[in-house]
Parts: sequence; C-alpha cells; structure tokens
Amino acid sequence: MSKFMNPEPTDLIELSFVIPAKDEQDTLEPLALQILSVVGSMGNNYKVKIIFVDDGSTDESWSIMENLADKHQGQIFAIRLRRNFGKAVALEAGFRKSTGNIIFTMDADLQDDPAEIPRFIEALDSGLDLVSGWKKRRHDPASKTLPSRLFNKVTAWTSGVQLHDFNCGYKAYRRKVIESVRLYGELHRYIPVLAHDVGFRIGEIEVQHHPRKHGTSKYGLERYVRGLLDLITVLATTRWLHKPGHLFGGLGVLAGLIGGMTLTYLTTLWFLDIGPIGNRPLLLLGVMLCILSVQLISFGVIGEFFIRIKNPREGTNLITEIAGTDDEAANSTPDAK
Repeated sequence: MSKFMNPEPTDLIELSFVIPAKDEQDTLEPLALQILSVVGSMGNNYKVKIIFVDDGSTDESWSIMENLADKHQGQIFAIRLRRNFGKAVALEAGFRKSTGNIIFTMDADLQDDPAEIPRFIEALDSGLDLVSGWKKRRHDPASKTLPSRLFNKVTAWTSGVQLHDFNCGYKAYRRKVIESVRLYGELHRYIPVLAHDVGFRIGEIEVQHHPRKHGTSKYGLERYVRGLLDLITVLATTRWLHKPGHLFGGLGVLAGLIGGMTLTYLTTLWFLDIGPIGNRPLLLLGVMLCILSVQLISFGVIGEFFIRIKNPREGTNLITEIAGTDDEAANSTPDAK
C-alpha cells in the first residue's frame, strides 16, 4: 500500500499549485479536477490549494477561473493581472498567495500530468529542496525541442546546475526555496540556479509530457534570446554579485593582455624598421583595449568598495540548522535582590 494512503491528521501538509495561464479556457477545469482527484487519493493529511493566475487572457479563461473558485471555495483561487506581464511575474503573484508547505508550478495546457504529483513529493522526502521535471520525451516540434536542448546544455555548463530541462514548468519546491528567490523578467526558468546559489539541494525526475490538444503555444524562438540575456544576468548575480572585482577585473586583465600583446607586436615592427605603424588599425585597437582594461579594472575596484560598505547577505536565509545552547542564555542569572 502506498504511504499516501496512511493519513496522519496531526501532520497536515498543504500543497499549493501555482498555475499561470494565458488563453487556456479549454484546459483549466480538466486540469483543476485532475489535481483535486490526485491529491484526494493521497490521503486525508494532504490539503490542496490551486492558484490560477490569469496573465492577460483575451478568451474566457478568467470567467472559468472565477467559476472554479466559486465552486471549490477554499481549494481554488484566481488572480487576474492587469495585462500580460509574462510567466515570471505571474508566478511571483501566485507565490505571494500560496501558503503551502510544498509549492508546485505547472503549465495550464494539460501537457503536465498531475499523476506525477506523488513522485515529486517522494523526491522531496528523499532530502531535496527543489525537484524539477524532465520532459525526456517531448511531444513538441523539432523547432522547439532542438533549440531547447542546446539552451539546456549551455545553462547546465555555465551555471554548474546539472539539470536536463530548465524550461520544464513542472516543479516542486519547499516553501523556504520560494521565500529565498525573487522573480522578474524571464528568470522563472533559472529558479534552480538561484536556489543552488544559496545552498538548496536540487534534483529532477522524469515526467510524462502529453501532446497539446487545446490552444497554441505562447512562446517562440525569441524566448531563447531573452533567456540568454537572463542567463548572463543570473550568472552575474550569483557568481559575482559579492565579488565584482573578479568579474570586471578578469575582463579588464584579458583586454589588457590582448591590447598589450598587440602594441608589443607593433613596437617590434617599428624597431625592426619593417614599416610604419601609425596608419595601422591594429594600433588603434591595441590602444583602445588598454584603455578599456584600465576602465574595467577600475569598475571592479569601485564595485568592491560598495560591497565593503553595504550590508552582507541575510544570514537567516543561509542557515539550515543550529545545534547547541546559547551561551548568553545559559549563563544568565537572576538579578541580585
């Protein structure tokens, strides 16, 4: 018998599902009913809260969300954004409304299978803080799968987070992970990288991916351009946020080496009287690289000054356990009368 069939009412676990949607009127109700059915079969010690976020829909999605929220009061909630702000903003709005111990994110197009929910929880119970889905067998055209594979390999290599599918929207988080990251732009796909940066344990499981039967995809190739720019942002803010001197200084040293070698080469030509160098574009390039080197190193030093005077990271988000008794409390004695 599955462990989900042995309820322990004293250990009530709330599962929050944050589901952004744009023009998904045909899939919202079936998805909600499937989630309620799966969680209901897991036992009485699981409470469910589904949060739909309407990200600027132009069809009947909002009306359906309202009806679902009215029909399933206390279990389904609906949030409507003023316009289409993008998935990251929609997720952030849903996270603020969530109250669960464990928070799931899913796409609203019925390509993610709610039957996988128990497997995500088992993975979290094994000691992970964030579990990402891996759509190993995708039912999407090659125009989407091939760029996605390249994108995932580049992201894994540059970030050091060894996941196969950063783009998969089907993920499960412990609440402390969501409280430690802030989303904007297109950063939703980089939550594992942001979480890994502060020491959370990341893992993934293979999930079933269904073909899309309703609606159309809201993403094109332009999302990979935005994703690349956001990857640079994430790498800069995770690897070098607290050591800007290494980033700018390293780039400055590289520019200085190239510029210095260029000028050395031209100087050698001049000494050997091989020809004039004043009219060579290479001379201008070498001088510009040397100037750029000084500027970048200066930016790095200035950045280090700011790091020294600003407050350090909030320690409460970095501490996982504390053992022992506080010395001050243990040695305190009542005031003498």
